[in-house]
Formats: sequence, structure tokens, C-alpha cells
Amino acid sequence: MADVLTIDNLTIGFRNGKQVARILKGVSFSVPQGKTVALVGESGSGKSTIGSAIMGLLPTPKTEQSGRIVFREPGAAREIDISKPTSREYAWLRGNRITLAFQEPSAALSPVVSVGAMLSETLSAHQKLSTSAARQRVLEILRRVGFPDPEGAYTRYPFELSGGLRQRAMLASALVSKPALVIADEPTSALDVTVQALALKLLADLQDEMGLSLLFITHDFGVVANVADHVIVLREGQIVEQGTTHEVLTQPKSDYARALLAAVPRLEGEPFVLNPPHASSGSIQTLGPVWASRIGPPAGTPLIEVNDAGKRFTARKRSSSEDGGTVEAVLGVDLTINAGECVGLVGESGCGKSTLSKMIMRALTPDSGTIRINDGKGMVSVAGLSGEALKQYRARVQYVFQDPFASLNPRRTAEEIVTEPFAIHGLGTPAQRLRWAAALFEMVGLDRMMLMRHPNAFSGGQRQRIGIARALALGPDLLVCDEPVSALDVSVQAQILGLLDGLRQDLGVASLFVSHNLAVVRAIAAKVYVMCRGRIVEAAPVAELFANPRHPYTKALLAANPEPDPERKLDLGALMHGRASDPAAWPEPYRLTRGQKPRYETVGEGHIVAVA
Repeated sequence: MADVLTIDNLTIGFRNGKQVARILKGVSFSVPQGKTVALVGESGSGKSTIGSAIMGLLPTPKTEQSGRIVFREPGAAREIDISKPTSREYAWLRGNRITLAFQEPSAALSPVVSVGAMLSETLSAHQKLSTSAARQRVLEILRRVGFPDPEGAYTRYPFELSGGLRQRAMLASALVSKPALVIADEPTSALDVTVQALALKLLADLQDEMGLSLLFITHDFGVVANVADHVIVLREGQIVEQGTTHEVLTQPKSDYARALLAAVPRLEGEPFVLNPPHASSGSIQTLGPVWASRIGPPAGTPLIEVNDAGKRFTARKRSSSEDGGTVEAVLGVDLTINAGECVGLVGESGCGKSTLSKMIMRALTPDSGTIRINDGKGMVSVAGLSGEALKQYRARVQYVFQDPFASLNPRRTAEEIVTEPFAIHGLGTPAQRLRWAAALFEMVGLDRMMLMRHPNAFSGGQRQRIGIARALALGPDLLVCDEPVSALDVSVQAQILGLLDGLRQDLGVASLFVSHNLAVVRAIAAKVYVMCRGRIVEAAPVAELFANPRHPYTKALLAANPEPDPERKLDLGALMHGRASDPAAWPEPYRLTRGQKPRYETVGEGHIVAVA
């Protein structure tokens, strides 16, 4: 079979004054027609640089590049050396025959152009289609990437979509022109497991229909096992191992590949060992005066109690196919977090996880029910807090964001970011704040000399550590962690999970760990709540839930979670037979109608399941 893309001895460096930093060093590989080649490796290994070089997106004045990148149109004898393209060749290739699905859709999608207009513009730039034909093509691709309402999505802007839907829009933009080669840069990292399965099924179907070739950049070895024919492992700009998916995943030859596979949490087998680093007594002692006012309850007693909480939003009617009215984002939720405990909250995008998290933070106010916190004397309502009491609550409950880059001010140094909570609460002198910031950096595994740097000088994992250091500044009792490791490669993910577990053990910091990665939740949480369409449908201790799931939605989530084993590929066709989040597809007695609160049955110690 002919190769659609051939990269021969590609070397890339970036000039900084008189110095040149080599990012890629003599990389060579091919992508056969109709096949998928996966590029894996840690952040900074050069994976995305290869994709940018193919698309001609590298900063030309600062780039030194050698080697060849050759594209061959399927079914044609013509070869194009796209390492030295003409403007006419690139106008024909880029966005038409070769497309790129970016990792971060928020940065790639224009906030002032609707999804439909963006996709239609791509078609009109490369293909002669009428307005109506272009619209039908756009609606079809939106339907195929899993938009529940393509007509409504056509008129929506990116900022009106959830993170998962923005990722689907990004995938649609790469596929709408029916290209020969798609470079997918972490295209499923922000998607929950069932939508990820849908996206993988879509890509598999298009490969069968069109002979589509894929260069798949990812850190998820479960995805690699399910989509890739060939795997290339990169480290520091060099290929350290390559071979068939079966060879690399089952019999890795390099120590580096073996270490990456060992850092992957799994759904089955022995629980993942976190190996948490322990906070030094020096850093804890330094921060003692700041944390002296901590009044959390003893470990194992309730810290946060959510009782029958509900939140609804008014939906704007954007098209004739939409009903408008209200949306029940959270409906009758009960949840308890004990002091010093990690609780997992899992579910698909749009199920209400983030809304519930924001209500616990009191960024949103529940329309019904109560959220209470233990103040050391008893449980008090969060909604009734004001003044100094509310200020203390803000200090006790802190948020760790999904995207560490977007949550850090790019104009401020790490020192200014970490010391900001001290300034807001009027704590310490500038010299004391600097000393406390250095202790926080030490606690999260960063060198205090890095305090003078700005966020863009840190890796993704280091930025997430800065976010955790900021969240720890005031000695919180609870961290609300919203997908804190979804954008990190497996080795850095293991480090952050170990850090969070070490903070729980050493400092008694509880956490609500929101995630769509069930294997990660299994590794870190003591108890798991499963959320669907605003409801908790199952809750149990982590070992019990994974060994004996009862609710059909929980079973569907587990079935859709890819494992890094090529012998155990997902049955994508079966997974797409009825969406997991659709209560109409659930068997009795679990079927729920819209707006209906579930009742709960106890099926074991600490294990409940929702029924109609």
C-alpha cells in the first residue's frame, strides 16, 4: 500500500538569539494510505512540532529546518515536497487534503464565528458547493461527530458550547472537507469515554469509506490500542521505538516505552500505585502561621454535605427545532465528602459535574436543596454565609482548574500568582509572602528559583503544580479538582495524582475529583459518584463500584473506557447502539423521564443505585 506521507530525516530547531534549540533530531517515518500511525511521548518530545511542520505552521523567521516531508495524493502519481511548498500548493493542500484537529479548541475556534459559518467557510474555500449543499454537508458532519442537535449547533458560537462539544466542533472542522490525511493532535483528550468512543467510531468509519489516513498524536495508550496500526515513541525529539501497535504495547523494547506503559492507570488488575511524595516538615512548619486558623473536622467525619440540590437554567431558543424552556442541570443530588477523603465524580460532558462543583464553591446558588459545611462546631448552610464567614469559606474550599494555562495570568510571575491569596486575605508582609510561596513550591515539587518565571516558561505539568500551590496557599480543607490531569501525558499525570494523594495523607486535604477517566478515579478516589443528566445514578466505594457496577449507565461508561491492551479493543459498533446517557435506552427499572427524580435502592454497604 502506498504511503500518503513520508518524513525523511526531519530536523527542526528554534533560534533564540545566537543559540538554536533542537526540537526534532533526524526523525523518519511514513503514514500508509488508510492506516493510522500514533505518535506518543511526553510533553516536549516533539509530537506537536511534527504536526505543525506538516501544516506549515512553524514560525519561519525563527525556525531552522532540514529533511523532507512528502505528500502523495491517493490514486495519483504526483508527489509534493511540502517542506518546500509553493503558496498555490499549500492553498490546495492545507485545510482540504491535509487537515489538523487541534488539541485546544478554545484557542483554535474563533469566538465571533458560529460553528456552521466556520465549517461552511472551510468548504467554500476549497470546494464548489452551493449554499444549501454546503449546509447539508455541515449538518451531516455535526451529526456524525455526535452533536445531539446539529440544527441548533449550526447557529451557536464556540463559547456557548461545553468543552466536549467544542472538541467535537474541532473534529468536524478537520473532517468536513473529506481530506486524505488528518493530523489529530490529542483530539479526544477533553472528551468523556462514550463521546470518545463515538469519535473513534467516526474516524474508523471514514477510514473504511474514504481510505482516510491518520497521524494520531496522543498520550492515551488506551486510544492507541484501539485506533493505531503503527506506533512511534518519541523522546526529546528522537524516535526511541517504533513498530506495530501489538509489538509496542505488549513487548516494548525501550526502557522509556516500558516506563510510559507502567504509568497508565487501568480498570482491572492491581490498583495503580501512586507513590506520593510527602511534604517536608520544613515547608509545613513555614506555612504553619498561615494555616493556623484551619478548623476542619476530624478525618472521616462529614466535611461537605449536599442534600437534594437542584439547579436549572433557562435555555434560549436558537432554532425552530429547539424547545427552549428550562434545563435541569442538577436534579435532587445527594453527596457527602468526609474530611481527608478523596471522592470521585464521573459522568459524560453536560451531565452536571461542573455545575455541581460550582455550587459547592458557591459560584452558583442552588435553586433547591442545601449545601452545608462543617465549621468545627456543626454543619452550617453555605448559602447563608456572608461577610467574614463567607471569606473564610472561600479560603477553606479551593478550585483546581482543568486547563492550567488558561487559569494562570500570563502577565504575572509564579510568585505573584501564588502570593495573590495572601494579599487578598491581608496575610503577612511581602517578605513573609515570598517565604510562604517558596514553601508552597517546595511542597508541590517545584524549585523556588522558578518563582520569577511567567506561566509560559513552564510545562503543562509544572503549570498544574502552580495551580495546586495557589489552591493550597490558605490551607484549605477541600480541593475541588475539575479534570486536573486530562490534558497531561501519562507520566506527568501519575506525578500529579501522587502529589494530590500525598497532600491528603500529610495534610488531611479532602478532594472532589471530577473526571471522565474512570481508571484515574479508580487510582485516587475512596468513593465514586456516577452522574447522568443532572442525577446521581450510582454511588459506592471505589473497589465495590468497579467490581460490581449495577446501573446500566455505569456499565456503559466502564465498557467505553479503552484499555492499553490491543487484545481487548472496544466494540465500537455495540457501544454506539443507543447512547449511554439516554435513559430511554436503559432497561427497567432504571428508565427515567425528563425531570423525574430517581429513588434509590441500597445494594450493598455504602452502595446505592437509582431506579425510576
